Amino acid sequence: MTDEQWKLIAPLLPKPRPGGRPRSADLRGVFNGVVYVVRGGVPWRMLPHDLPPWARVHFYYRRWRLDGTWDEVLEVLRTRLRHADGRRKSPSAAVVDSQTVRTASGGERGYDAGKRTPGRKRHIIVDTMGLLLAVVVLSATVQERDGVKLMGERIKGRFPRLRLIWADAAHEAAVGWAKRLGGWILELVRKAPGQVSFEVLKRRWGVERTFAWMMRSRRLARDYERLTESNEAMVKVAAIHLMLKRSKPT
Repeated sequence: MTDEQWKLIAPLLPKPRPGGRPRSADLRGVFNGVVYVVRGGVPWRMLPHDLPPWARVHFYYRRWRLDGTWDEVLEVLRTRLRHADGRRKSPSAAVVDSQTVRTASGGERGYDAGKRTPGRKRHIIVDTMGLLLAVVVLSATVQERDGVKLMGERIKGRFPRLRLIWADAAHEAAVGWAKRLGGWILELVRKAPGQVSFEVLKRRWGVERTFAWMMRSRRLARDYERLTESNEAMVKVAAIHLMLKRSKPT
């Protein structure tokens, strides 16, 4: 991170707990270490020696996953970018979609019959700027209509202006449920009749672009995490890194 980017992040990280031995960890180095793992796709033990020890970096990565720090940083940076673009904190429209990736470790996994791919599904919802609102990682066996329901539970009450959500035809069974849970209109964006080749679909391209951005982080090329919660945190770190670069370009 540059000095300007660190000035955005530093106030958002938890303060040292009172009492006991003073904190000796270099949190800027720790944060850089986490981003290095996600962006470069390396194992924790292969962190360069000019960063803090891998065990310390992983310790803070896990702690910040459990105490909600990654979520707080994500929300602050997203709000900052929306305000800079002349928008309000809560979006009024969003786009939802899923991405199936192969797994490279144990834990929850399944088989996506539609894409003929074993692994897990990442369900994400983004605003019209492509900024991440929420992510849910589930077995690839779970269908989109069930994944979006869990997504809805996580965003319920967090975005009071949200009314319209665009999705593909695989979410059709969740249209009525979305209306009942959050008063959201789940509008389906379907392919044109007879379409066989790739075409950019109106509104849905926004979430596909976000997936493309995130796949530049090599740790997300596959799901290397044993816990789905850890992969969700990796997605959030990748989104935070993208937002940092948009807020304070290097």
